Amino acid sequence: MGNIKKKDIIKVKVTGVQPYGAFVSCNDYNGLIHISEVSYGYVKDINDFMNVGDDIYAEVINVDDKENHLKLSIKDINYKDDGSKLIRLAETKSGFEPLKEHLDLWIDDKIKEIMNKM
Repeated sequence: MGNIKKKDIIKVKVTGVQPYGAFVSCNDYNGLIHISEVSYGYVKDINDFMNVGDDIYAEVINVDDKENHLKLSIKDINYKDDGSKLIRLAETKSGFEPLKEHLDLWIDDKIKEIMNKM
């Protein structure tokens, strides 16, 4: 085979859904989209994302041409429509620092507000 390679976006058919992931097929390959590769957030039920028989797009993480197995992900792509890459917002370098800087002021303001209502 050898025509599918890492980082490719391919169209697959969902052939099975288990609590730990979804099984898919594409041409002569079988693959797994592990539940950890569905979303960056918590996934309670993979059926909220896909069902048996769905045609979706997936990004190839790994290819085993000898066994015709694929490891796939849908985290960073528009898996339902066209497989295009999604743009993720970068985390801010300041992290929680702005909260830390303002927290004491906000607490003091809230205490004053409560005390004025008494």
